[in-house]
Amino acid sequence: MTHDGYVLPLAAIDPAAAETLGHVGGKAVNLAALVRAGLTVPAGVCVTTAAYRHAVGSALDALLADADGLDPAVLAEKARAAVLAVEVPPDVAAAVRAACPEGPVAVRSSATAEDLPDASFAGQQDTYLNVVGVDAVLDAVRRCWASLWTDRAVAYRAAQGIDRAAVALAVVVQEMVDARWAGVLFTANPVTGRRRQAVIDAAPGLGESVVSGSVDPEHLVVDPDGTISERRAGAGGTVVRARPGGGTDLEQHGGAALDDADVRTLVALGRRVEALFGAPQDIEWAVDGAGTAWLTQSRPITTLYPLVPGRPGLRLYLSANVAQGVFRPFTPSGLSAARHLATGVARLLATPVDDPEQGPPMLSDAGERAFVDLTDVLRSRVGRAGVRGVLGVMETRSAEVIATQLDRPELRITRRSPLPALRRVGRVALRYGIPPAVVGAWLRPARARDRALALVRDAEATLPAPAGATPAQRVDHVRRLLADGFAPMAPRIAPAPAAGFLALGLAAKLLGGRAHPGELGTVLRGLPHNVTTEMDLALWDLAVRLRQDPDTVAALTGTAPADLAARRDTWPAVLGTGLGAFLAVHGRRAVAEIDLGLPRWSEDPTHLLGVLANYVRLDDTERAPDAVFARSAAEAEATIRELASRAGGLRGRVVTLALHRARDLVGLRELPKYWLVTVLGAARAELTIVGADLAARGRIEHADDVFFLSLSEAREDRDHRGLVTARRATYARELRRRHVPRLVFSDGTEPEALGPADAAPDGALTGVPASAGVVTGRVRVITDPQGAHLDPGDVLVCPSTDPGWTPLFLTAGGLVMEMGGSNSHGAVVAREYGLPAVVGVRDAVARLTGVDEVRVDGTAGRVEPLPGQQSR
Repeated sequence: MTHDGYVLPLAAIDPAAAETLGHVGGKAVNLAALVRAGLTVPAGVCVTTAAYRHAVGSALDALLADADGLDPAVLAEKARAAVLAVEVPPDVAAAVRAACPEGPVAVRSSATAEDLPDASFAGQQDTYLNVVGVDAVLDAVRRCWASLWTDRAVAYRAAQGIDRAAVALAVVVQEMVDARWAGVLFTANPVTGRRRQAVIDAAPGLGESVVSGSVDPEHLVVDPDGTISERRAGAGGTVVRARPGGGTDLEQHGGAALDDADVRTLVALGRRVEALFGAPQDIEWAVDGAGTAWLTQSRPITTLYPLVPGRPGLRLYLSANVAQGVFRPFTPSGLSAARHLATGVARLLATPVDDPEQGPPMLSDAGERAFVDLTDVLRSRVGRAGVRGVLGVMETRSAEVIATQLDRPELRITRRSPLPALRRVGRVALRYGIPPAVVGAWLRPARARDRALALVRDAEATLPAPAGATPAQRVDHVRRLLADGFAPMAPRIAPAPAAGFLALGLAAKLLGGRAHPGELGTVLRGLPHNVTTEMDLALWDLAVRLRQDPDTVAALTGTAPADLAARRDTWPAVLGTGLGAFLAVHGRRAVAEIDLGLPRWSEDPTHLLGVLANYVRLDDTERAPDAVFARSAAEAEATIRELASRAGGLRGRVVTLALHRARDLVGLRELPKYWLVTVLGAARAELTIVGADLAARGRIEHADDVFFLSLSEAREDRDHRGLVTARRATYARELRRRHVPRLVFSDGTEPEALGPADAAPDGALTGVPASAGVVTGRVRVITDPQGAHLDPGDVLVCPSTDPGWTPLFLTAGGLVMEMGGSNSHGAVVAREYGLPAVVGVRDAVARLTGVDEVRVDGTAGRVEPLPGQQSR
């Protein structure tokens, strides 16, 4: 190190030292690790962050101190101007002159928030190639410093939650490689996610042409066994070559092929780099005239979803989060609860589980989300049919993707006899008297409904722990509730909705081709006895009453929901009384309510206040949710009459009876989920008491930190504060994840990524018809319903939904979802409200972001951007 630590040779950097990242930045740390591992890296030095702070600190400190509220683009422009106005201090310049490599060099930025495991920052700062002479190097260093404040870099840091005042920039100066070929190597496939499948993009000359996109490079995919499984010649374009005397020239390139020997060398080098860092890498490389492969940069591939751990061999996993409409990560207590719940289901099916905290073997987690191993189920003829049947109506896109993978040898059928599965299911059916209960529900639907509701009501009284229970006893009580309280209730309350669906199926069979597309779905509009729609209508009824009080309307529409929620003592009396009554009945519900660790509405009503603010603005009586619901029910009855008349005679009378039975009973389909939410609400109440005790004794900082512990950890009397801090950081990082696969193999391959996105020839997006009808409306893309604003008639575009989303449906004009099937939650509620809906639309959020208006055809399953607007 020279001159007060301003310049440091790459070979002298200790990548393992705690202070190194802050001193030399992510790129230099990674290059130093490559050098220490004996890999081929051009010699060079790092101009450290100490030099940056010495040069520009005083110019930036005052600007950043007053930057709150400043537009990011304005801040970026002012910061760049401030940095470019400074001269490189003499002592820094002397250090660079003394250590700079001779000959042409590359000058690259190395930010302290760059090339990190969860934020690569690729391409956010500048690089200067073939720089000749120390004066030119110093100028390039200064321009690299300024590039820390480009618009794109400032926006990227804001999106990643990185403190603008904490970031600094080092600069790497390395000998130039006289590159014959250069490009990018991914040690895992960045598109499909498959690990150890290398992807190479290569072009003649310097790698800048590949990185910048000025050339269509040769594209190669190399399988783990070394086979080149794909080789696509580049179409050529503009390549970058070093100019004698400094700088670069552009020249046209018509296409060429990288030698197979070079491909093998690069793949082997990439595997060494991946082994060194312990994670898949995005590597920039160059091959010189002598055939030596040089590493000029390596960073983690941050977009890959983590591998799902499990049993040996290639396994196929379904995301339980995605299937339930919850894209966000689970809290640790939520994952722990999921394992206990899965244990209860396994025990119901006579499958022993050794440790409920670990759950059954088919349940795993990655990226703080739950995954279900479908491999063994798909190897069974009965299991395969069951997956097709369940996912076909609940998560259609997943069923379609699974169907494309069934020819894989790892998923071939090995159990053809249906007897073992039938015996297992039959034992449950006989133990709980399901067949006679289904028949009884058909004969006396009102009695079946009353019985199911009474079972839930009576069981609720048993949920609280005994008065005076110790914290440890409360945790044990929660574990019993989850493992033994939910699963046994499901077969007791499921026969009634099952009878309704059987009745619907009978009617469909009797009608044959007499029913037009979407008509049977119309029969299920405006369904009675659905706890979720009853909740939504109760919230609307509350809004109607609140609208009569000007003070309440002013409070709801003039205050941010989060601010209003935090100041309950300022609420108008009618709001406090009305919302209190609503929460007394529905307060256990929430957005992403299957996560035990998330607050219920009774704890945090912010979301409800935002929904009420939307409702009180709705003054179109035709769009009023109660009116829409009543029209939907009337339309359903009219459709029943029409279908019965088409069938005619005795067949028509049976169709009428069957469809009325469906309307009487199908609404109860939400009852098992309601019971699950009730159990989770009771468990959360107990853990809240446990958390208060742990906080009082200094084991955690705050009572709600208990939800960042597993259930077994919450029982342990030890200091959890460090563990909670680490887990909160992990949770926050996962909240920023933009992509969660619905299906993924254990080697990281996402089967959905192996095929093209669904699109009609005219550019329309296609999916599963979920609720008949056609609507044209403004696109409103929403990924988190908390605080979301939806104007009447807007088309809601979202990843998926759970019951916490459904209050938004009351003002929506239509629904487009990435997930779901014809019987998924969002589809069912959309039908009940008469909203045209298309679900299972791949990448709908990304492809419709920026589109103003769409035409949603819920009968044909099409989403059409209007002329002048394009899907992406």
